Amino acid sequence: DIRDCPGPLSALTELNAAVKEKFRHLRGRIQELEQMAKEQDKESEKQALLREVENHKKQMLSNQTAWRKANLACKIAIDNSEKDQLLQGRDSLRQRKTTKESLAESASNITESLMGISRMMSQQVQQSEETVQTLANSSRTILEANEEFKSMSGTIQLGRKLITKYNRRELTDKLLIFLALALFLATVLYILKKRLFPFL
Repeated sequence: DIRDCPGPLSALTELNAAVKEKFRHLRGRIQELEQMAKEQDKESEKQALLREVENHKKQMLSNQTAWRKANLACKIAIDNSEKDQLLQGRDSLRQRKTTKESLAESASNITESLMGISRMMSQQVQQSEETVQTLANSSRTILEANEEFKSMSGTIQLGRKLITKYNRRELTDKLLIFLALALFLATVLYILKKRLFPFL
């Protein structure tokens, strides 16, 4: 719709306002999906949703770039149309003077508009780079945390095995101590029996 807008600039402004509202709504839905991903218990489901969020963000950035290009093309077309109308309307010296002033003002407006669009696109590119860097850092942090959890899981399993082994060893030691004590008591009883009751 923006690319095919015949003008004037007020109509283009209304279309842009509608597009901004749609982008705001889309950004909110992406944030909701990202929050839902963070609340998942299973790591596989969480990673799948996070990849989906990243794909939506990339698509939104691509749409924003296309939107800005369409804006630039439409403004140039409107400005060219206005210049054509001004050029067709000059019939006298006064009209030519007015046309020159209008063309100068129009050229100035075009220059300011192009500079504004250029600044806006530069800011958007910078924001996109920051977003990509943030996503890369988050992905690296998640991978490091995942590796650390795997290491901790192996350590816990090893500790569990050692505790089980020590428990078995303790049971064996108690049994041996009991048998040694029983043997000792039997020996003492036997000696006492021989000393006190030798005739038995």
